[in-house]
Amino acid sequence: MKFNFLIFAMIVAAMGPARQVDPPAAEAVTPEVLPDRPAPVPDTVQPQPAAPELRIVEARTVNRGEFLWNARPVVVFADTPDDPSFRQQLRALQARPAELIERDVVVVVDTDPAGNSAWRQTLHPRGFSLVIIDKDGQVKARKPLPWDAREITRAIDKFPLRRQEIGRGSVIR
Repeated sequence: MKFNFLIFAMIVAAMGPARQVDPPAAEAVTPEVLPDRPAPVPDTVQPQPAAPELRIVEARTVNRGEFLWNARPVVVFADTPDDPSFRQQLRALQARPAELIERDVVVVVDTDPAGNSAWRQTLHPRGFSLVIIDKDGQVKARKPLPWDAREITRAIDKFPLRRQEIGRGSVIR
């Protein structure tokens, strides 16, 4: 009987306290106003910095050489700007711009097959296509379906040049 009670007590003790109470929120605590000190002045509202904006360019206005060693073009092809996959891809890229900007991504869009841009002549897309190009100008990934920004950034982080940037960045900073 004592043995069973001892085991029961050990199990209950191992479970920890029945309930943990979170500390009070900062707004809930009111500072005391002492007679010899003035009342605290509320912090002024600081303007928020503008969110970084992802650079999106039309394929007919730029060529591949402009981005060599400076940026990673992510090229989005479609047969029309109304293509649901194209729209989904642009929404996905614009949802997390900071991560893409950190990796020097420039989005190049081409929705005019009749225009036969230099990008189309080089990459030969069919319908919707997502092409990720590294800073050295090499095509690193081709996808027939939209990818979200997280998948794109993970793919970029595996590129040898990106790995060098990450390594160099930790030494310089």
